[in-house]
Amino acid sequence: MSAPKIQAARWVAYDVLRAVSDDDAYANLLLPKLIVEANLNPQDAGLATELAYGTLRRRGTYDAIIAEAAGRPVTQIDSAVLDALRLGAHQLLSTRVAAHAAVNESVSLVAAEAGRGASGFANAVLRRIGRDDSDTWQKRIEAGARSDDERLSLRTAHPVWVIRALRRALAAEGRAEELEQLLDSDNDAPEVTLAALPGLAEPGAPRRPYAATAFGSPGGDPRQLIAGADGAIRVQDEGSQLVALALAAAASPRAGERWLDLCAGPGGKTAMLAALALEAGASLEANEVVPARAGLVRHAVRPLPIEVPVHEEDGRVLAARHPATFDRILVDAPCTGLGALRRRPEARWRKSPGDVAELVDLQTQLLDAAIDALAPGGVVGYATCSPHLAETTGVVAEMLRRRDDVTELDTRAVIADVSQSPIDLAPRQADGPGSGGAQLWPHRHGTDAMFLALLQRTDPERTQP
Repeated sequence: MSAPKIQAARWVAYDVLRAVSDDDAYANLLLPKLIVEANLNPQDAGLATELAYGTLRRRGTYDAIIAEAAGRPVTQIDSAVLDALRLGAHQLLSTRVAAHAAVNESVSLVAAEAGRGASGFANAVLRRIGRDDSDTWQKRIEAGARSDDERLSLRTAHPVWVIRALRRALAAEGRAEELEQLLDSDNDAPEVTLAALPGLAEPGAPRRPYAATAFGSPGGDPRQLIAGADGAIRVQDEGSQLVALALAAAASPRAGERWLDLCAGPGGKTAMLAALALEAGASLEANEVVPARAGLVRHAVRPLPIEVPVHEEDGRVLAARHPATFDRILVDAPCTGLGALRRRPEARWRKSPGDVAELVDLQTQLLDAAIDALAPGGVVGYATCSPHLAETTGVVAEMLRRRDDVTELDTRAVIADVSQSPIDLAPRQADGPGSGGAQLWPHRHGTDAMFLALLQRTDPERTQP
């Protein structure tokens, strides 16, 4: 009897899982490319997206179930087999896919990738998982948890260290009770948000509540709308749009200003800044140290009627070569990515607590270098797609302690000014260095958990906003 044919959507989802596991690929960048290459119709593209993102999102929970069903730690299971088991477990426990299809096609994936011997093992494990429903498995694995946080980790598919970091960030705003709401929102697929670049396109409907440039997908596949806009409309989270709008509005722009996007890849904020610079009569330069990401930045700004030079240097080096030069600088710093878990579900499993200190050191150096590159009176926007306190208020506080030539602006007030409607930003819990930043949240604002702090280089001749 021949093996069942594997549906193209499952191959695409499996290829994404393999690339994430073995090559540290970014699912949100790879999946659309593989969908196009496989020529999937909209229905199959939706299935591939649900299978890939759903499996990545709940990977930790599925690993605990697989370990229980297999009678061995997942670290003792071949990576190619484990990814197929994860994909099968997701279909069995979290979708309406028929159990026989979930098992048979997952086993066929194992046979194709790891051989017939491994497929027998996979068949046994998946049939064991399929005997019980999701609630039964959840109770079983939670029964072995060693702490309340570990139980919450298994229930919400977040590593324990991430749960604790998010709890501290919410507690700093006096809202620790919102933790489970936040964790649940991380596991919801985000709605598509589009950006109409100011001066180049008008936002459609439905409008988003905060950024004047933001609107939702009018229904169906937005690619046709995007393709017909010649680069003036693109997919972009509303939080990212607010970061660019706030930096442009932080001090009244003057014609002839020089702006810089220091860590520009993949280019979404760069394109928004370019459109805003065009309106303000300013120029914009961009920098991205990774060549492939620099290519994405060039692609992002190519359709715009403004020339944006894209450098490929370490941002610290580039800034050092341009002291007291730029009027506005965006430092969208490399970070843990804990604020974008809805869009990049694998990020929660990719980082560890040990990565934070190294990232904070880099973030601090980039911000320090950016301030050196600011002209007197210039403004730097320090942004991270992470609410981790060490990466947000901690970096800003350290910079303000270290330097006496920079002041912290009231970022909450700036964002409130550019927002179309009232925005619920937590008030300061305490005065002191680093307390003036603004934190967005997926469960509260429907955006990624973007953080922004605006700092101005001292200039007694230029009035602060």
